[in-house]
Amino acid sequence: MDAAMKPPGLLQGKCIFKKFPNGNLDKTKVVCTLCNAELVYCRSSSSLKYHLNAKHPLANAEDAGPSNVAQGKSRRQTTMFECNRGKPVSTALSAKLTNLLAQWIATSCRPISVVEDDGLKLVLQAATGDPSYQLPTRRTIMRRIHDQHAAEKAAKDEKMVEARCVALTGDHWTSVNNDNYLSVTVHLIDASWELHSFALGVMKTEERHFAEACARQFLDVANQWGIADKISTIGTDSAPNMVAAGRILPFEYFPCVAHIVQRAIVMSLWEGGFDGALAVKCRKVVRHFKHSPANSDELNVQQASLGQVQEPLVQDVPTQWNSTLEMIKRVRRNRDALHTTLSQQEHSLALPKNAEYEKLAKLEKLLEPCRYGLQR
Repeated sequence: MDAAMKPPGLLQGKCIFKKFPNGNLDKTKVVCTLCNAELVYCRSSSSLKYHLNAKHPLANAEDAGPSNVAQGKSRRQTTMFECNRGKPVSTALSAKLTNLLAQWIATSCRPISVVEDDGLKLVLQAATGDPSYQLPTRRTIMRRIHDQHAAEKAAKDEKMVEARCVALTGDHWTSVNNDNYLSVTVHLIDASWELHSFALGVMKTEERHFAEACARQFLDVANQWGIADKISTIGTDSAPNMVAAGRILPFEYFPCVAHIVQRAIVMSLWEGGFDGALAVKCRKVVRHFKHSPANSDELNVQQASLGQVQEPLVQDVPTQWNSTLEMIKRVRRNRDALHTTLSQQEHSLALPKNAEYEKLAKLEKLLEPCRYGLQR
């Protein structure tokens, strides 16, 4: 377009007014000469500057002149918009983020495929201020996890080399997929008398848990870590096969005191005359609310109306420590809310009577000291 025919422009000619078909100028709209974008003009060039800074950041640098551009200078002040755009993530920060992602995935048992999640990428891009940041690949995360495992294993090896003697504890357990595992934990005191406890491994076991097999598995873990000559004691639960395995091993064996206390509590409740108040009444009342979200919601409404904390009931389980004590506490705390809620429902439950509530109060007093010995 010839200079004589060119419409008047703004911002040193980077934006020009749009023309009507009859040749007149439309003073409400301008066209960007760099990208032909049509913009609204309201007697202020602020919005036009925002467009240039966002879409054409080099346009102002070219106007600054060769000397100023070479020196990294500009004749204008940096705007807040440019400051908030953020700089690309540095190599050091990118490596740190990758290590933290690997650590989070490993310690929180997250799937490796989480690094392909678009939502996680958007979160990190917003946090770093770099819209070009890309998440590391699966292979990179796997490599970092292996590196971190090797570094952690080396640190644990060093602690066990420095220790004069160590103690082991182990437990057999079954996963939700019905797979059997043996977990072994080591305990040691360093030169500054600080206690350290960490897992040596979790082994999937295919063979039956006979005493000889359990003893051999403990020895395999000890030999793998090179601590067989430093083991002073070994502790397990009171399962017959584990007790027999402990007697086979060439170490002093100690059954777990917490398991013994829990077993004593369970047997005492069975034979102490508490079955009527616990099994027949408390457990059935708790089950009535635990297995029905609607019943649980009605209980929460009654708790709120009585000014109580809205808390769920607890179902006791023989293998879950302190669960019986917690069940009794919550039933007694929510006695009024439970009775009011059940009075408005059709059910065949037998609620505890006053004498049975007194028995539960005595049982709570007896079990409270055991809680400190059973806390993990």
